[in-house]
Amino acid sequence: MGRLRGFLWLIAGLVVASLAGLVAFVTLARATAKAAAQPQVNAPVPVVVAMRAVSARSALAAEDLGLKELPADSVPEGALRKVEEALGKVTLVDLYAGEVILSQRLVDPNIAPQEGRMALVVAEDQVLMAFPVQDLMSMVGVLKPGDHVDLLFSLTFSPPEGTSGTGQRGGQQATFNVLQNATIAAIVQAPKPTSGSQSRSAEAILLAVSPQDALTIKYLKDAGGIPDIVLRAPGVERTFPVEPVDETYIANRYRIRLFGE
Repeated sequence: MGRLRGFLWLIAGLVVASLAGLVAFVTLARATAKAAAQPQVNAPVPVVVAMRAVSARSALAAEDLGLKELPADSVPEGALRKVEEALGKVTLVDLYAGEVILSQRLVDPNIAPQEGRMALVVAEDQVLMAFPVQDLMSMVGVLKPGDHVDLLFSLTFSPPEGTSGTGQRGGQQATFNVLQNATIAAIVQAPKPTSGSQSRSAEAILLAVSPQDALTIKYLKDAGGIPDIVLRAPGVERTFPVEPVDETYIANRYRIRLFGE
């Protein structure tokens, strides 16, 4: 009889232990599932940072921006999460390498605020000049605020007095590089159409230039010069060694025999 009681107590103990183990397992499984379902409060998240120092009133380019992961609870308010959100925007303050890019420190040069003025990339020793959209590069919609461009002109010069202009250097058309590494401050869009297509074309390109360059460009425009804008590769700001092109240059370069020679 005693042995039977001992056996029964053993069986009861095993049952209780099994039930306790089962309860503990179910409780642990539920806690694990709940923890997995809840987002980690301090998980790292990507934020946009400045890859190098950028001065105020500069348009951000791809080489200025990068991504960095920070703990979620240390990300400042307004931090951008995608590089595309900062591309082409103009900085309101100086940025330092490694600094998190905040939306409140940037403005979109293509959006006019309530006062009607756009954010412009203009240095203190520059003036803003509106350049009409009349060349093919400006018309195809490739140019963006912050781009660095060169300005080319073709102009026919009057022949010297007392000459017919035939064979005279002064009576030829010449094409030359008027301006190198100019910054597009903004692109002025035409008003939205009242009906039909909702696409908007550019009306003018605003260039940040020196006062003397502005006078030179105005003279060439008033003299009937034909302009063309060419776009530089990102980050290329050096001066290119170029020389004006005229009839003589073409003949010498391509070994063309001119009439009368």
